[in-house]
Amino acid sequence: MATKASPYLPADIAHLNPDEITQGYWDSCSRRELAIQRCTACGHFQHPPKQICGSCRAFDLALAPTSGRGKVFTFIVVHHPVHPALGPHLPYNVALVELEDAPGVRIVTNVVDTPPEEIQIGMPVEVAWEEPHPGTVLPRFRRREVNE
Repeated sequence: MATKASPYLPADIAHLNPDEITQGYWDSCSRRELAIQRCTACGHFQHPPKQICGSCRAFDLALAPTSGRGKVFTFIVVHHPVHPALGPHLPYNVALVELEDAPGVRIVTNVVDTPPEEIQIGMPVEVAWEEPHPGTVLPRFRRREVNE
């Protein structure tokens, strides 16, 4: 289930500059749908979007909706700001999330609503949409409870 996240980092540092290749991805995010580029020739998923398939070199690419579920592949906790605007937000995490239903795709993001000391590699997560300012919708992720 995709949920809405509170702003994780300062809104004024979130600016998108989509081009003809990435526009569709950002359009899907604005609809709160995590869609990943997939080759219609060989089925290969890739992110970020590219002009050609990284596997078979075909130009037949389309966006495929995903569940927005995955797991933390790796992460870091930042204790020193790389920009002055980030200072008040320390510590914050930067995570690489591997999607469940888009094999091989890992998204650089943040895990929200989870203290840094509780984030773990392999932790199940789900997309949580953040709109730091009108027209900019970012996929963040939050811990997901798994019923086994």
